[in-house]
Amino acid sequence: MIEVKDLTKSFGERTAVDHVSFVVNKGEILGFLGPNGAGKTTTMRILTGFLPATSGSAQVAGFDVFNDSLEVRKRIGYLPENPPLYLDMTVAAYLDFVARIKNVPAEKRRASVDDAMVKTNLQDKRYELIKRLSRGYKQRVGLAQALVHDPEVIILDEPTVGLDPKQIIEVRHLIKGLAGSHTIILSTHILPEVSMTCDRVVIINRGRIAAIDTPANLTTQLKGGQHVSVEVAADQNAVCAAIRELPGVRKVTSEPAGNGRVAALVEVSPGQEIRSQLAAKIVGKGWPLYELRGVNLSLEEIFLELTTDEESENASKSPN
Repeated sequence: MIEVKDLTKSFGERTAVDHVSFVVNKGEILGFLGPNGAGKTTTMRILTGFLPATSGSAQVAGFDVFNDSLEVRKRIGYLPENPPLYLDMTVAAYLDFVARIKNVPAEKRRASVDDAMVKTNLQDKRYELIKRLSRGYKQRVGLAQALVHDPEVIILDEPTVGLDPKQIIEVRHLIKGLAGSHTIILSTHILPEVSMTCDRVVIINRGRIAAIDTPANLTTQLKGGQHVSVEVAADQNAVCAAIRELPGVRKVTSEPAGNGRVAALVEVSPGQEIRSQLAAKIVGKGWPLYELRGVNLSLEEIFLELTTDEESENASKSPN
């Protein structure tokens, strides 16, 4: 449904988006995750035709974003970080106005407005002035305007920013309910947004793709692969030395656990499984084994590790 290849956007000497490539499948919710200033909004604006790219290509529903911009815009619903609302209009009048400018046929306009309000739970606010709505309801109106022409693709830029916890949960449920009938790109820097809402996640940092995978796979496969926690009654140095002898071990950290025991966390190369070998090594040494279990990194830990590594790499390349 969406295919981006080597997308690059530079502002003078600063590269905001640096050879970004990804694919979004039909009916999928893709999380676009990164710290503030990572290039998320710039990428969203290029996909919606708001900004031109410096180089690269992007297609939406088979249409080129740059050469077939009008066709792409017909198929996209866009909610920017600050919803484009006319505060002195009622909800129904505003959505009817948006439907008109998006060329929804006159005979279908009322049904399209009603459907958008049902999807965003705005029926009871139909005749309310938008300026009198809470921030959460204003965000729903912004989401409704992105839906009113029933687009194939919905692009949401930081859709829950500034909302209270209850409003955040409500908006997340609304977005989740749109999956399947719409293809969605959700830009955010909020980690729970991704794990609770998205099918796959793109992690972007300093304009470059750091990782692409499902939230579940990211917690087990990226940046260090599997982690194994082990607790043994033995000398700390001897335990660490024995573990490091095993193939696939990248890093071992340890600390005393009391009662003559040592707790070690073993980082293993991606694709390696060492638990059975580790158990055999410990038993072969005659050491009592009290714990041996796999440990998954949280999405937050992976995100911090990926972005911190990139920042360190860039800093090391910068002149003093």
